Amino acid sequence: MLKDILLQAWEAMVYNRRRTMITIIGMAWGIATVVLLLAYGAGFGRAIQAIFAQWGTTMIGVFPGRTSEQAGGDKAGVKVQFTLDDVDAVAGTVPGLIHISPMVSKDVPVQDDLHTYTWTVNGANEGIQEIMHLPTQMGRFFNGAEVQERAHVAVLGSEALKKFFRGEYPIGQSIRLNGINFTVIGILEAKMAEGDNDNNRQVYIPFTTMDDIKSTHYLDGIWLDYHGDHEVVVKNLRDTLGAAHHFNPHDQNAIFVADIMEQLSQFNILSIALQVLLALVGALTLGIAGIGLMNIMLVSVQQRTREIGVEKALGAQRKHILTQFLAEAIVISATGGVLGIVLAEIISVLVGRIRFYSYVAENASAADIYLRISFSSVVVAVGILVVTGLISGMIPAIRAANLDPIEALRYE
Repeated sequence: MLKDILLQAWEAMVYNRRRTMITIIGMAWGIATVVLLLAYGAGFGRAIQAIFAQWGTTMIGVFPGRTSEQAGGDKAGVKVQFTLDDVDAVAGTVPGLIHISPMVSKDVPVQDDLHTYTWTVNGANEGIQEIMHLPTQMGRFFNGAEVQERAHVAVLGSEALKKFFRGEYPIGQSIRLNGINFTVIGILEAKMAEGDNDNNRQVYIPFTTMDDIKSTHYLDGIWLDYHGDHEVVVKNLRDTLGAAHHFNPHDQNAIFVADIMEQLSQFNILSIALQVLLALVGALTLGIAGIGLMNIMLVSVQQRTREIGVEKALGAQRKHILTQFLAEAIVISATGGVLGIVLAEIISVLVGRIRFYSYVAENASAADIYLRISFSSVVVAVGILVVTGLISGMIPAIRAANLDPIEALRYE
């Protein structure tokens, strides 16, 4: 029975091949639009992830501020200053800690025999490499022994290769930081850098050695990475430092916490909202194609009214007529769906990627939007197609099934 119904649907499609092809093209274009919009939304989400991933998503930076609330006997407006005792306190009380490092920074002249540039020099412990995700493209990062020994070693940002060395092998060469000689032991991999951003013009030296350039008694900040819930880590961090410096842990101005995971979560919400919006736009586009299918099927019902009357006179039941026309709509939708998915795949391969962050930043190709047709995108698109096809085909099919056989036989 089903075979006969499908065969009838196919014959009707072949008989009206031009009309059928136009409808199939409309459905194919609609489903391709849905798939590509979903792929774009997913690519946007991956681009945001890539921007944050270059620094590591479990990184937290804490910076001193000034109290804005009275706490206990201490008045508001007191300047908070971090010392190494705070690093020890945080390391001993905050759960989930993996690495922690103090940091002191200063902009100083960085020189060789021919060039002088002003770069930021950061004094930190060896754990900063893991915290800030600072892989080296040449050489290595300094280790714990060099921190203990106050070694005059330096790890330079990637721009040092063209600013200072210009093709020469940099490892082992000497460079002056604020007039003090340091040995280059590593060159960092390039980070994404927008405009005048100095991500690739940073210098890292052992925290103990930094005292030769700037006093390390008071810290510019504390950096750490962790595992577990970032909100729990931040709460314990504020509680520990609040107790140590006698300020209300909820005082947002006393200390500033840069929680990468919190920022990423906010961007993820925007990314999900964008994907929902794009899916809605794609569904509306496919809905327009569905309206075209519905109109074509209504015309088909009108043209085949006499045929429907003959079938009913020969004993065809209402459900048979309903299934016949619904099957025709489903076959058209399915054919258009397959062609649309193939079309979307071809377009995604041809386009490859859409320049996103790399338009405004260097070394940012990973943050571009790559059009990749995922299985989940296809499933969502097919789901929208099925709903559209059923609704578009059901209305004409119900009209055909409800025709009075006597009136249908009289139809000219």
